[in-house]
Amino acid sequence: MLVKPKIIVILGQTSTGKSDFAVKIAKLYNGEIVSADSRQVYKNMDLGSGKITKKEMRGVPHHLLSVVSPRKVFTVADFKKQADKKIKEILKIGKVPIICGGTGFYIDAVLNDVVLPEVKANKKLRDELEKEKVEKLYDKLKKLDPIRAENIDKYNKVRLIRALEIIDTLGTVPEIKNQKQNFNVLKIGLFLPDEILKIKIHDRLLSRIKKGMLKEIDNLHNREKISWKRLESFGLEYRFGSQFLQKQITKKEMLEKINTESWHYAKRQKTWFKRDKETIWIDPRDNISKEIEKFLKK
Repeated sequence: MLVKPKIIVILGQTSTGKSDFAVKIAKLYNGEIVSADSRQVYKNMDLGSGKITKKEMRGVPHHLLSVVSPRKVFTVADFKKQADKKIKEILKIGKVPIICGGTGFYIDAVLNDVVLPEVKANKKLRDELEKEKVEKLYDKLKKLDPIRAENIDKYNKVRLIRALEIIDTLGTVPEIKNQKQNFNVLKIGLFLPDEILKIKIHDRLLSRIKKGMLKEIDNLHNREKISWKRLESFGLEYRFGSQFLQKQITKKEMLEKINTESWHYAKRQKTWFKRDKETIWIDPRDNISKEIEKFLKK
């Protein structure tokens, strides 16, 4: 009987401490980490996306962080291709691949070996959709594909347009085909009570601003020559931080908007992840070594 390679997945809502937890697991069980975060793939987008620092990595190799310029669109198909390659490389050297992140669509694409529809860019349609407000695009996607709408940043115009472009080109909501799963997977979901998570989201935002998040956004625009429009398309911190730097909103409004929308995003993440009944949900402070050791010895 063919033994499937083993993969550990650390998933959960924003601000639950996934990165630190994954490093701890990697140190204990000879692992390397593959990030599954749709914004952390971009270079120089560190504080706003909550990217782990070199110091916090504690010597554990991390992959799919800072791999592409923010000028370029990085799709789920791009992520899957690179993640599949990295996982094979990690397994080849006898280590445990640990997928860590909060972008459920990315995680599902790799674990279920999803066959994604190949749809070329439609410039005419993109130009038409570009004129629409993000709220209208999100409402349109919600009607056409409520499942995809659940796990998308509703302020990320680029992703909203791409999702609508796929539906328009295929004439229907694409059926995501799952091939036979290639891995034996242990999914660990980190969960915190709502009242604690809200405080963590707020505190983390203040910490990022103190460390220079607004300066990072300013540098992306002025040094890297990333347009305000493109920066806003990344949503949350980048959207409202850009609006503040353009003097469209006050600092107080920026903080309120990031907090509120981060909380809404966390709720959408919870809805997405809770669909999978195989995930073991724990408090990040819990000890799960017995379950991991049992899984790795199988």
